[in-house]
Amino acid sequence: MKYYSLLFIAFFIILLSCNSGSSELSNTTATEETKDAAALSNLEKEHQLDMAAYADSVNAGLVEDTFKGSARRESKGKIGDAEVIINYGSPGVRGRVIWNGLVSYDQIWVSGSHWATAISFSDAVTIADQHVPAGMYGFFTIPGREKWTLVLNEVYDQHLADDYEQSRDILRFETDPIALEDTVQRLTYEVVSSEGQNSGIIAMSWDKIRLELPVSVD
Repeated sequence: MKYYSLLFIAFFIILLSCNSGSSELSNTTATEETKDAAALSNLEKEHQLDMAAYADSVNAGLVEDTFKGSARRESKGKIGDAEVIINYGSPGVRGRVIWNGLVSYDQIWVSGSHWATAISFSDAVTIADQHVPAGMYGFFTIPGREKWTLVLNEVYDQHLADDYEQSRDILRFETDPIALEDTVQRLTYEVVSSEGQNSGIIAMSWDKIRLELPVSVD
């Protein structure tokens, strides 16, 4: 009987030891996973920054565009007292037919890639004689052979144009595309202000097309 009691105690001690080791291993694994996740997040952020710089280098002709994805980029500028920030995906031409090829004519387009292009205004602005309150908006376009329609929609967080609803447009502005002599390899947005004035433009350039959206601040 005494022998069995000692055997049970020994088994119980071994079981506690295993559970403790398992708990320590679990905690160690969780800590390592947290560190791995943080490291991956930092790598993703660095990758995004690298891709933005990569897109600029491609447009400047410094490197050949071999990246098949779309760089995520952000353009900032001030028009009057209003700060304008544009967040967008920047696909590349890479030898493809863009207009009425990759991007169809007469269909709503996110004016970038994947997620809709988002434009934010820190102050109220006027676009095409229409008042636009401060805030963030989705920027869409409807490309055409002769004319383009530029659209601000109140919903900026949209994937492609799957959830786009025309009833939620803030404004529509029709304009002529500007033909460029040189190809802009990676889609690019700029905020350009007129010196000493409360007016400027938001410009989008890609392939051999440039579009300009006039913006003014009261």
